[in-house]
Amino acid sequence: MAYKDFTLSDLKQKFQISNKLVDLFDDEQIILIEPSSALSLQLSEAEDLPIKSEKARSELIITPILLELRRLNNKFFTIYSGESLIVDKNVGLTGECDFILAKDTGSFSINLPILSLVEAKRQDIELGINQCAAQLYGAYLFNKDAEIIIDKIYGCVTTADAWKFMLFDKNMILIDKQTYYKSEVNKILGVFQSIIDYYKTLLT
Repeated sequence: MAYKDFTLSDLKQKFQISNKLVDLFDDEQIILIEPSSALSLQLSEAEDLPIKSEKARSELIITPILLELRRLNNKFFTIYSGESLIVDKNVGLTGECDFILAKDTGSFSINLPILSLVEAKRQDIELGINQCAAQLYGAYLFNKDAEIIIDKIYGCVTTADAWKFMLFDKNMILIDKQTYYKSEVNKILGVFQSIIDYYKTLLT
């Protein structure tokens, strides 16, 4: 068993982690961030391409958005793509992660994860939510094992077009009722920025 094999029911049964649909962000508090001309051009060019695979979505849409956020935040976080997050193989808390955002400490290996991003397999957001929820719990334990207590770990599941945010907090997976779309990338950037700003208050 690995992160990708978990369901929300598994997390409830094995680790007593419940889940709930909530309004995770107050729209009035989200500051819209207009994409740079470079990001706008990249996303526009991607529209003309036959994006059929997860690899293509990752390279042409998801990564450019994450790099834009990293530039905006003076490299506050680093991006790990396709890395394994090994916490406890005996209970299945292991496996490859599509993206892990971690506080940039100059470490070559994953260090201090703060957000897990999952590409929805077969464009299925629900499957992605299951995997992301398991990775959020894994990231929480990873930090705890390193004696870094961060109670809230954020996550996101995306098809590249649709983006759904999540939060692990106090043994609860909170799933945002709202779905954001690539056509409103200024909102997606704004939500990510609100998450990054939260971690800046804790980790700087």
